[in-house]
Amino acid sequence: MSPSLSVPFLSPPLSSAAPCCRATRLAAATTPVAPVSAEVEAARLEPRVEERDRYWVLKEKFRGGINVQEKMKIEREPMKLFMEGGIEELAKISFEELDKAKDTKDDIDVRLKWLGLFHRRKHHYGRFMMRLKLPNGVTTSAQTRYLASVIRKYGKDGCADVTTRQNWQIRGVVLPDVPEILKGLAEVGLTSLQSGMDNVRNPVGNPLAGIDPLEIVDTRPYTNLLSQYITGNSLGNPNVTNLPRKWNVAVVGTHDLFEHPHINDLAYMPATKDGRFGFNLLVGGFFSPKRCTEAVTLDAWVSADDVIPVCKAILEAYRDLGFRGNRQKTRMMWLIDELGIEGFRSEVVKRMPFEDLERAASEDLVKKQWERRDYMGVHPQKQEGLSYVGLHIPVGRLQADDMDELARLADEYGTGELRLTVEQNIILPNVENSRIEALLKEPLLQNTYSPTPSILMRGLVACTGNQFCGQAIIETKARAMKVTEEVERHVAVTRPVRMHWTGCPNTCAQVQVADIGFMGCMARDENGKPCEGADVFLGGRIGSDSHLGDVYKKSVPCKDLVPLVVDLLISQFGAVPREREEGED
Repeated sequence: MSPSLSVPFLSPPLSSAAPCCRATRLAAATTPVAPVSAEVEAARLEPRVEERDRYWVLKEKFRGGINVQEKMKIEREPMKLFMEGGIEELAKISFEELDKAKDTKDDIDVRLKWLGLFHRRKHHYGRFMMRLKLPNGVTTSAQTRYLASVIRKYGKDGCADVTTRQNWQIRGVVLPDVPEILKGLAEVGLTSLQSGMDNVRNPVGNPLAGIDPLEIVDTRPYTNLLSQYITGNSLGNPNVTNLPRKWNVAVVGTHDLFEHPHINDLAYMPATKDGRFGFNLLVGGFFSPKRCTEAVTLDAWVSADDVIPVCKAILEAYRDLGFRGNRQKTRMMWLIDELGIEGFRSEVVKRMPFEDLERAASEDLVKKQWERRDYMGVHPQKQEGLSYVGLHIPVGRLQADDMDELARLADEYGTGELRLTVEQNIILPNVENSRIEALLKEPLLQNTYSPTPSILMRGLVACTGNQFCGQAIIETKARAMKVTEEVERHVAVTRPVRMHWTGCPNTCAQVQVADIGFMGCMARDENGKPCEGADVFLGGRIGSDSHLGDVYKKSVPCKDLVPLVVDLLISQFGAVPREREEGED
């Protein structure tokens, strides 16, 4: 094994505690479920990219029929904006001048996404959303304060969001400030590098890693190593920055599957083999407007030491062979379909150290019969005398003053640490039990970020919506809150119900995994006039019995959603009408 790829820690101890989308069930980790294709011609297995001056570029012979984004990458290497100081020069040019030339206009609209900067041309011209890298969702009070200081200067245009990949996104950023912001991020141990476009997204792990009495393994060492490899220790890693499309990775450390492994391109599932700890691998899960599919087994197991080498091998197989035409058919699962699971596995093996990859282990450590726990509120940690407190962040949106206050609470009551979750909430760990009562009386927890939200509010997730995102068809965050509040006035819910809102078919809020999902679309009202609406999804499940939901009803006007949701909650989820509930009392 190459020393540079070896994971420098021992295998961790195991816990002693015991319409685009059709519904599919996550297969057991040892059962191949992807189709095996016919023999693939040798010419198809020729890598389509080659290294030139340390960057990977598409070979001339494979440039026919490529998509617009691939052409932009060929015209100008995006990573040079970071690795060769291009951002410094770009930030000095007025936006008007940048917009006049195609190359610089493409820089601000596309290539800057390699630096985690997304221009909001349609709804927020001249301002950017900046997405960070925050492996495992672990952040510090100092980092939180710095991000608050950045968004505060932008007034009403500045805010922050917790994302569905345990990550921060900050809004309102203007280009002249970017070089200084990047320096500030580095000073507090953060980076936004390689967080957008055809790159590896934030590595997801167990939000309770290292503090959960029932965890299987602490995922933090693995997600940190993955992020360090992917970003070249925040200096840039051009070996994996010219992928055909975005790529998601998760490391599972809990029976609860808080990490949502089935919707990732690569998921590490803890398993033992011949007494050795390691991971079985799932590959290919993704959502897109035209297709949504769950991950399938690669029939492969790696030891803890090979977490990075196998990630590298899979990424290189995808980079070398992935399709670069229609963007709707460029995610890694399309390549797996074409090669067949064994054909894809063979390409991964070719890129492994010593061309060796063991078959999947039969000893899967994730318990299949497990009731998913709720991390909201106060819970004991594995460390005696300490507890963690799960806080509800309504639809993941935060303002600068509230971020500062969260940082203060983390310092005063904990150890200066905060954990972000894929449900857009925040966990405050390492609170001494003797301080819990005082913490719960803090105004921020009493008035804004409750540790005891209502059942429907605690399961509410929403994407950015058309307030900022140009692709969103409808407004989501405020509407999700309003609809939920109205529904709660009509019915009482006694069991968890997860409702996700996404503004467009890109499904950033992952509506297919929700109990009830809402995907923004245009509809028609009772008079036949166009209005904002939603396709309603039903039946998504997470955990070992995962399942992608199906469309229940299409093109429902948003004003008609409350009665529809009320009926669904009563008929499908055992909710009780408020009138009857009061009458019985």
